[in-house]
Amino acid sequence: MDKSLSTRQLKVGRELQKHLAEIIRSKGMAVFSGAMLTVSEVKVSPDLSLAKVYISIFPSNKAESAMAQLNDNIKSYRGELGSKIAKQFRIVPELVFYHDTSMEYASHIDELLKK
Repeated sequence: MDKSLSTRQLKVGRELQKHLAEIIRSKGMAVFSGAMLTVSEVKVSPDLSLAKVYISIFPSNKAESAMAQLNDNIKSYRGELGSKIAKQFRIVPELVFYHDTSMEYASHIDELLKK
């Protein structure tokens, strides 16, 4: 956890993470070329206008096409998110998707340690 984030930013981030995970899961794996996507973290700017969404992708060889799919449809994801959070938040933050490679890195380190 980033200590520089306020409690409000953390709460909003968790709420957005829950809703975005639901939206992405509802699309199904076929939309993402058979890749499984997980919303690993959402970091929200202090003014709550920007949400950095970190996505873990399995298998990692499908990451590029899955990220392209996400970024090509960013407006529709934001629209769906807006319909889910309209009663809770005044503004729907702009979404920026990032590929979260921390799991791949951990797996790589694990393999190196096994040698």
